[in-house]
Amino acid sequence: MTNKPLASYIDHTLLKPETTAEMIDTLCQEAKDNGFFAVCINPYWVGRAKRNLEGSGVKVATVIGFPLGANTTETKAFEATKAIEDGADELDVVINIGALKSGDDETVLHDIASVVTVAEGRALVKVIIEAGLLTEEEKERASRLSKEAGAHFVKTSTGFGHGGATVEDVRLIRKTVGEEMGVKASGGVRTREDAEAMITAGATRIGTSGGVTLIQGSTNTEQY
Repeated sequence: MTNKPLASYIDHTLLKPETTAEMIDTLCQEAKDNGFFAVCINPYWVGRAKRNLEGSGVKVATVIGFPLGANTTETKAFEATKAIEDGADELDVVINIGALKSGDDETVLHDIASVVTVAEGRALVKVIIEAGLLTEEEKERASRLSKEAGAHFVKTSTGFGHGGATVEDVRLIRKTVGEEMGVKASGGVRTREDAEAMITAGATRIGTSGGVTLIQGSTNTEQY
């Protein structure tokens, strides 16, 4: 752990399909009240969140190619462009999992790089590798390709797939990408102890829908 407050690591997340405008407003207010780093929301809500958070210092993160990563590269690039135009500061893009598992590293690299190119100088890019679906070798390869493509972070999970963040995965990603990239632990981080363990292992950001209860030391059972 560092001397930074735990709240400053948190992307306060709400990605459920049944999310309403009122729920987005509440999420943004909680982020401001608690000093969270960012909110992480679906693209439809970016404009509303940006207006809610104006002047607060809280960033707006959204997801691209979510949650499967199987969109075409052109679709991801368009989605990223629109999200930035709407006010997104950060883009959490799902890797092409099928291409990775097929050994098609060229497609994976190009897919990530297309979003990085769109975002250059405008938004930070986090690559979601969905670690629960990958072998150790695939996790390492996905992390290396994310770094080669110029992404800023590797993120463990969508929270919608098989499994979530583990200390072992965070440690492996950190070892693979070195110290210059960020690592985001997302999925299953339910307690303050969980979050602190992830940070100790090398995470520089925590994705959770239970940020308020987490920083208060309570257990959160929500799906992140």
